Amino acid sequence: MKNGILVAGAGGFIGGHLVADLLRKGHKQIRAVDIKPFDEWYQRFPEVENLQLDLQLKDACERSASGIDQIYNLACNMGGMGFIENNRCLCMLSVLINTHLLMAAQKAGVKRYFYASSACVYAADKQTDPNITGLRESDAYPAMPEDGYGWEKLFSERLCRHFTEDFGLITRVPRFHNVYGPHGTYDGGREKAPAAVCRKVIAAKLAGKHEIEIWGNGEQTRSFMYIDDCIHGIDLIMHSDKVTFPINLGSTEKVSINQLVDIVEDIAGIKLKRRYNLSAPKGVNGRNSENTLIKKTLGWEPCIPLRVGMEKTYNWILGEMTKGA
Repeated sequence: MKNGILVAGAGGFIGGHLVADLLRKGHKQIRAVDIKPFDEWYQRFPEVENLQLDLQLKDACERSASGIDQIYNLACNMGGMGFIENNRCLCMLSVLINTHLLMAAQKAGVKRYFYASSACVYAADKQTDPNITGLRESDAYPAMPEDGYGWEKLFSERLCRHFTEDFGLITRVPRFHNVYGPHGTYDGGREKAPAAVCRKVIAAKLAGKHEIEIWGNGEQTRSFMYIDDCIHGIDLIMHSDKVTFPINLGSTEKVSINQLVDIVEDIAGIKLKRRYNLSAPKGVNGRNSENTLIKKTLGWEPCIPLRVGMEKTYNWILGEMTKGA
């Protein structure tokens, strides 16, 4: 493959949408890699080179990077708070993916390298108040990120920086804030709040059992970015010559989990009794993106309101849950 593009983690939610977008833009030389068996990929496209490889292994990374000009590294072991809080070691072992892929990129003469970081890098003491206004890029230090997953992301950010400084590899690092949309995980333990709430509301409506379990007290706040906005941001960041530092990629439309449930109930046309599980994983009390830097450098901000994106997501999950019914 000459002048190729590698999407690592292509069988995942964001990776699948990214491959679709690259194809829409007319790219022909695309290599899609994921550890999952092909039948577990969320989206798979026969017109690209699809490989099932474990990118924690150095040899697999070298094979994947051969003949490649641009690498998008979206591969990692991750999920929602239930998964992250109970699988800290697995999350940290994703450091092998980014380490070996950076080494392979340098060896192969890759021109640009994109590493998907996360808002979980932000210091916990900046996220104690549900009324948080927004997290600035500088709020990652002094470091106290989400244990396990957040530490791996923060370390890998620094590794990208030093590969640029020491070896000249151009790296780009966005910090994703809660991406959601169709063609993603909605059950099984790795799903995030938007998909989980959609699934729970749909299940309650289908079963005629009008109640829902909410993790925590429902007052914890987050912002959620629809996948189309995310893909647009990825494209801008990857090809910018201005963004040489980790940068927020997220929505500033902050809601509480209770408000998120309100939105999905409205979409479903139903009201549910709420049971609060105070012992369940709930993450930090408040997290929101502060987008001054990305607006200034790239002119980017999300254009899809949460209500609109959640309706698209709800309808897709409803279709999945009622297949064959």
